[in-house]
Amino acid sequence: MKHGDKINNLGRKKAHRVALLQNLASQLITHKRIVTTLAKAKALRTYVEPLITKTKKTESAATISHNHRLVFAELQDKAAVKELFTVVGPKVASRPGGYTRILKLGIRPGDNAEKAMIELVDFNEIYGKGVDKAAEPAKKTRRGRAPKKAEAAAAEAPVAEETTSTEEKAAE
Repeated sequence: MKHGDKINNLGRKKAHRVALLQNLASQLITHKRIVTTLAKAKALRTYVEPLITKTKKTESAATISHNHRLVFAELQDKAAVKELFTVVGPKVASRPGGYTRILKLGIRPGDNAEKAMIELVDFNEIYGKGVDKAAEPAKKTRRGRAPKKAEAAAAEAPVAEETTSTEEKAAE
Protein backbone atom coordinates (compact mmCIF):
# COMPACT_ATOMS: atom_id res chain seq x y z
CA MET A 1 0.00 0.00 0.00
CA LYS A 2 1.02 3.59 -0.54
CA HIS A 3 -0.25 5.18 2.69
CA GLY A 4 1.65 8.32 3.69
CA ASP A 5 4.03 8.15 0.72
CA LYS A 6 3.77 11.62 -0.79
CA ILE A 7 6.88 11.63 -2.98
CA ASN A 8 6.41 11.26 -6.73
CA ASN A 9 8.92 8.60 -7.79
CA LEU A 10 8.69 9.65 -11.45
CA GLY A 11 9.07 6.02 -12.53
CA ARG A 12 12.72 5.89 -11.42
CA LYS A 13 14.84 4.38 -8.68
CA LYS A 14 16.13 6.71 -5.96
CA ALA A 15 19.60 7.31 -7.37
CA HIS A 16 18.23 8.06 -10.84
CA ARG A 17 15.55 10.37 -9.42
CA VAL A 18 18.07 12.31 -7.30
CA ALA A 19 20.39 12.73 -10.30
CA LEU A 20 17.46 13.92 -12.43
CA LEU A 21 16.38 16.51 -9.85
CA GLN A 22 19.99 17.69 -9.40
CA ASN A 23 20.35 18.28 -13.12
CA LEU A 24 16.96 19.96 -13.48
CA ALA A 25 17.64 22.21 -10.47
CA SER A 26 21.07 23.30 -11.73
CA GLN A 27 19.63 24.04 -15.18
CA LEU A 28 16.74 25.99 -13.65
CA ILE A 29 19.13 28.09 -11.59
CA THR A 30 21.43 28.68 -14.56
CA HIS A 31 18.81 29.46 -17.21
CA LYS A 32 16.03 30.83 -14.91
CA ARG A 33 13.35 28.79 -16.76
CA ILE A 34 13.12 25.33 -18.27
CA VAL A 35 10.48 23.31 -20.11
CA THR A 36 9.81 19.79 -18.83
CA THR A 37 6.86 17.56 -18.00
CA LEU A 38 4.34 18.69 -15.42
CA ALA A 39 5.18 15.87 -13.00
CA LYS A 40 8.89 16.68 -13.12
CA ALA A 41 8.18 20.40 -12.67
CA LYS A 42 6.10 19.74 -9.56
CA ALA A 43 8.76 17.44 -8.13
CA LEU A 44 11.45 19.99 -8.96
CA ARG A 45 9.58 22.76 -7.16
CA THR A 46 9.64 20.82 -3.87
CA TYR A 47 13.34 20.10 -4.43
CA VAL A 48 14.63 23.55 -5.38
CA GLU A 49 12.62 25.90 -3.13
CA PRO A 50 14.34 24.79 0.11
CA LEU A 51 17.70 25.30 -1.61
CA ILE A 52 16.75 28.86 -2.55
CA THR A 53 15.61 29.48 1.03
CA LYS A 54 19.08 28.48 2.26
CA THR A 55 20.61 31.32 0.22
CA LYS A 56 18.64 33.91 2.20
CA LYS A 57 19.95 32.99 5.65
CA THR A 58 23.09 35.10 5.87
CA GLU A 59 23.56 36.03 9.55
CA SER A 60 27.27 35.27 9.82
CA ALA A 61 30.17 34.15 7.68
CA ALA A 62 30.04 30.66 9.20
CA THR A 63 26.35 30.35 8.31
CA ILE A 64 27.00 31.49 4.76
CA SER A 65 29.77 28.96 4.16
CA HIS A 66 27.74 26.23 5.85
CA ASN A 67 24.77 26.95 3.59
CA HIS A 68 27.11 26.92 0.56
CA ARG A 69 28.24 23.42 1.59
CA LEU A 70 24.68 22.21 2.14
CA VAL A 71 23.51 23.48 -1.25
CA PHE A 72 26.59 22.10 -3.02
CA ALA A 73 25.96 18.70 -1.41
CA GLU A 74 22.51 18.72 -3.02
CA LEU A 75 23.38 20.17 -6.45
CA GLN A 76 26.97 18.97 -7.08
CA ASP A 77 27.46 21.90 -9.50
CA LYS A 78 29.83 24.76 -8.59
CA ALA A 79 28.56 27.13 -11.27
CA ALA A 80 24.94 26.67 -10.23
CA VAL A 81 25.76 27.20 -6.54
CA LYS A 82 27.69 30.37 -7.35
CA GLU A 83 24.81 31.66 -9.50
CA LEU A 84 22.36 30.78 -6.75
CA PHE A 85 24.21 32.69 -4.03
CA THR A 86 25.37 35.69 -6.08
CA VAL A 87 22.43 36.37 -8.43
CA VAL A 88 19.31 34.52 -7.31
CA GLY A 89 19.73 34.80 -3.52
CA PRO A 90 19.93 38.61 -3.27
CA LYS A 91 17.03 39.05 -5.67
CA VAL A 92 14.66 36.79 -3.69
CA ALA A 93 15.81 37.99 -0.26
CA SER A 94 12.61 39.96 0.39
CA ARG A 95 10.25 37.23 -0.87
CA PRO A 96 8.79 35.01 1.90
CA GLY A 97 8.52 31.92 -0.34
CA GLY A 98 7.09 30.77 -3.63
CA TYR A 99 10.19 31.33 -5.71
CA THR A 100 9.02 29.30 -8.70
CA ARG A 101 6.06 29.45 -11.06
CA ILE A 102 4.73 26.54 -13.12
CA LEU A 103 2.90 27.31 -16.37
CA LYS A 104 1.15 24.51 -18.25
CA LEU A 105 2.02 24.38 -21.95
CA GLY A 106 -0.25 21.65 -23.30
CA ILE A 107 0.62 18.15 -24.39
CA ARG A 108 3.64 16.69 -26.17
CA PRO A 109 2.56 15.15 -29.50
CA GLY A 110 4.82 12.10 -29.29
CA ASP A 111 3.66 10.54 -26.03
CA ASN A 112 0.80 12.82 -24.93
CA ALA A 113 2.76 13.93 -21.83
CA GLU A 114 1.66 17.20 -20.27
CA LYS A 115 4.40 19.81 -20.69
CA ALA A 116 5.05 22.69 -18.31
CA MET A 117 7.48 25.56 -17.96
CA ILE A 118 8.94 26.14 -14.53
CA GLU A 119 10.63 29.48 -13.93
CA LEU A 120 12.03 31.61 -11.16
CA VAL A 121 9.41 34.24 -10.37
CA ASP A 122 11.68 37.24 -9.83
CA PHE A 123 13.47 36.75 -13.14
CA ASN A 124 10.44 37.09 -15.42
CA GLU A 125 10.26 40.53 -17.06
CA ILE A 126 6.68 40.03 -18.30
CA TYR A 127 5.06 39.47 -14.91
CA GLY A 128 7.66 41.34 -12.87
CA LYS A 129 7.62 44.75 -11.27
CA GLY A 130 9.71 46.18 -14.12
CA VAL A 131 6.66 46.50 -16.39
CA ASP A 132 5.09 49.95 -16.23
CA LYS A 133 1.30 49.66 -16.11
CA ALA A 134 0.78 53.37 -16.84
CA ALA A 135 2.33 53.01 -20.28
CA GLU A 136 -0.37 50.59 -21.42
CA PRO A 137 -3.72 52.10 -22.42
CA ALA A 138 -6.75 50.99 -20.46
CA LYS A 139 -9.01 48.40 -22.03
CA LYS A 140 -12.24 49.71 -23.44
CA THR A 141 -15.42 47.93 -22.47
CA ARG A 142 -18.85 48.12 -24.02
CA ARG A 143 -20.69 48.41 -20.71
CA GLY A 144 -20.02 52.02 -19.92
CA ARG A 145 -20.58 53.67 -23.29
CA ALA A 146 -24.27 54.55 -23.07
CA PRO A 147 -24.12 56.50 -19.78
CA LYS A 148 -20.99 58.33 -20.90
CA LYS A 149 -22.75 59.55 -24.05
CA ALA A 150 -25.72 60.73 -22.01
CA GLU A 151 -23.43 62.53 -19.58
CA ALA A 152 -21.52 64.09 -22.46
CA ALA A 153 -24.75 65.31 -24.08
CA ALA A 154 -25.93 66.72 -20.76
CA ALA A 155 -22.59 68.41 -20.25
CA GLU A 156 -22.68 69.96 -23.74
CA ALA A 157 -26.25 71.26 -23.41
CA PRO A 158 -25.53 73.84 -20.67
CA VAL A 159 -22.43 74.93 -22.54
CA ALA A 160 -24.54 75.60 -25.64
CA GLU A 161 -27.10 77.58 -23.59
CA GLU A 162 -24.33 79.64 -22.01
CA THR A 163 -22.88 80.53 -25.39
CA THR A 164 -26.30 81.66 -26.67
CA SER A 165 -26.91 83.68 -23.57
CA THR A 166 -23.52 85.37 -23.93
CA GLU A 167 -24.21 85.99 -27.62
CA GLU A 168 -27.62 87.50 -26.75
CA LYS A 169 -26.01 89.74 -24.14
CA ALA A 170 -23.43 90.86 -26.68
CA ALA A 171 -26.17 91.60 -29.22
CA GLU A 172 -28.07 93.75 -26.71
